[in-house]
Formats: sequence, structure tokens, C-alpha cells
Amino acid sequence: MKRTLPIALIAAGALALGVSGCGSSGSAADDGTLSVGVFLPGSVNDTGFMESAYAGYNRIEEQLGDQVDISYVEQVATADYQQALQRFASENELVISVGGQTDADLRKVAPQFPDVTFVEIGGPADAEPMENLAYYDPQQAEAEFVAGAASAAASKAGTIGFVGGVELPAIVNAAKAFENGAEFIEPGVRVLAPQYVGDFNDPAKAKQAAAAAYAGGADVLSQIVNLGKQGIEQAASETGNKISGGPIPGDCTNPVYSGYVKTDIGAEVEYAVRAVLDGTWEAAQVPFGLTSDKGGTDYVVCSTDPAVAQAVERAKTAIADGSVAPY
Repeated sequence: MKRTLPIALIAAGALALGVSGCGSSGSAADDGTLSVGVFLPGSVNDTGFMESAYAGYNRIEEQLGDQVDISYVEQVATADYQQALQRFASENELVISVGGQTDADLRKVAPQFPDVTFVEIGGPADAEPMENLAYYDPQQAEAEFVAGAASAAASKAGTIGFVGGVELPAIVNAAKAFENGAEFIEPGVRVLAPQYVGDFNDPAKAKQAAAAAYAGGADVLSQIVNLGKQGIEQAASETGNKISGGPIPGDCTNPVYSGYVKTDIGAEVEYAVRAVLDGTWEAAQVPFGLTSDKGGTDYVVCSTDPAVAQAVERAKTAIADGSVAPY
């Protein structure tokens, strides 16, 4: 088992060494274990996708420590993605990148390291896998369809909204699914146009977007903003409104939460490692979520209104049996 250097040192090392990676492969650990690098562009304390992924990282250390030599980097600046990925690929046999925001750089790096296995979690659902690059899709849209249903049922004002981080395809699809889930439960409900703040980890921008939505009449918001969720919590608290949390469920005693989307990104990190270990890894689009036998997605209801719980079950059933499409 291993821990990584701070990302600033890794990026500096990549620059100093001039890592190109062309034709090279990751280095196997001296003791024959599988060397794995988990690339986390955000913070492992973001109460979002990065923290969820990090939980999976810790489970791997605990359960597979005798088979895996694993490290991670976090809080990587966008400008450093490519060089940090190159450095990681030069040192590992398996590289797992969390977040669709890394896709363009990952697709440049993967061909440079043909003997390294890559997995991207949360990338475009229509992206074409490469020979050594698989895509794991948490199907955020399915979860947001359910969140839309729950939010519509919980709303007293009849108006709800969605705040997203970076306007990536997966986030745009999730916003549309949120609207569709709301309409499925409450035809005619008013769903404000989604707001994208341009950053998953900026509480100030997320708070500003949430405050605008609450001022526009919404009383329940859903979100995919990771650390930015702190700002939405503040806006909800200050205005007496609600938020749908996640992907890590929190405490329902917090009055700002009507419920939580539960998305276990860590399970996808574990799946990637186990697939390489047992030889079942494929260069494919691999779905997780409500309609997958791999699970990883649910919705936790905080509201005591039975109509909300009923809405969630109706939405989950409709997604599972295929009678509706999320978007």
C-alpha cells in the first residue's frame, strides 16, 4: 500500500522529468501486487463524488491490501490534468480517473501508455471506449429522475430547480432527468431552467445560483456540485427552503434536506480494481445505477410526508421496469 505525494509535487515532477509516456507502461510493484492510481481532481472531503470515491479507495486498502499497491492524488488544477495523468500512468498498471471533466486529457494520455489500463468514472455516456480505456457510468440521470420526483412531491410552492457544476453532458442529462421526474409525479410543476456555476467546488458561486433560484420561487433544489453544496446549504438555511443532497447521504435531522441522492462512486473504484485482478476487465461502457445489477444508486427520503416516499417508489419502479426514460 502507498500514499501519494501532494499533487503540487507530482505536477512539478512531471514537468521536471518531461514525462511523455509514449510507449511506456505502468510499473508493477516489486512484490507482484497490482499498482493502482486513483486520480481525484477534487477534494476527498468534498461530501461529493470525490469523497465517495475515496471511501472506495479506503475499502480497497482494507480488503485488498495484500494484492494492491494503491495511491491517489486530489485537488488537481485543470491545467495540470494531463501531466499528472501522465505521471500516474508511468507509475501504475491501472489508473482510475474520477469525473467527466478529465475526459479530454485522459483520452490524450491513454494512447501514450498502451500497456496501462485506464478507467474513467462519470465520463460521457456516449463516449467510445478505447483499447485500454473503459467508461463506468454512475447513471446520474436515473438518480436525478428520482430526485425530481421527490422534489416535486415535497414542494409547497410548486416550483423547484437544479444547480449543476460544470456543464458536462452527464450533468446536462441529469438536469433534464430531474425535470422529467418532477413532471412524471406532478404534471405541470414549474421547474426552473438549470443553472451551471462552472465549478463543482465553489461554494460562493453555488450559493449565488441557489439564492437566485429560491428568489425565483423555488422551494426545493437538487444539485450536483460536490464541495459547492456548502453554499446551497447556506442559501437554503437563510431562506427557509430545502435541498436534495448527495451523493453521500447525510443526517436527515438537518432541516434543509428533503432527501439525499445516494451514489456510491467508491463501488465503481472497487469494481475496476477487482475486474483487473480477476481478469474480467473490458474496454467498454459499464453501467451502474438503478437499472444495473451492480447497484450503487438510491434515494434516501428525509421528509415525513408519505407523498414524498410514494413518489420516490413510483419513480424508481418506472425507471427499473423501463416504462419511462430518465431523459
